[in-house]
Amino acid sequence: MTRVDFYVLQGKNPQQRMQFACRLTDKAYRLGHRVYIHTESAEQSQALDDMLWTFQQNSFIPHAPYQADSETPVQLGHAAEPEASHQVLINLADDVPLFFSRFERVAELVNNDDRVRERARDRYRFYKERGYPLQNHEIKS
Repeated sequence: MTRVDFYVLQGKNPQQRMQFACRLTDKAYRLGHRVYIHTESAEQSQALDDMLWTFQQNSFIPHAPYQADSETPVQLGHAAEPEASHQVLINLADDVPLFFSRFERVAELVNNDDRVRERARDRYRFYKERGYPLQNHEIKS
């Protein structure tokens, strides 16, 4: 069964969620996991794509926009439904992706923005009502 982790960040800056997504992606990639980052829009996908190249000075995370049958270990998308070959889903969208249960782990990133927190509460209820194992992590940056 898919494990769902909520990472609760302290600030309200939208860039903070993106920065943490990069850090989490880096960790998962270094552990040998294939990662799909689900974004809210094409603009957010592009901004995250740019950030993955520059967020850390000596870091290299091979990534690309989602394409079926791609061997790239980290892929980003906002409208695609990825294949089951990924192990970790990082969700930056407001809603629960319909395909979330194909993944071993889902990471939900939440900051102190009121809208983001309210949408995260909805997602939390969704997962909990369906019996998915949930974990919360308070992240102090």
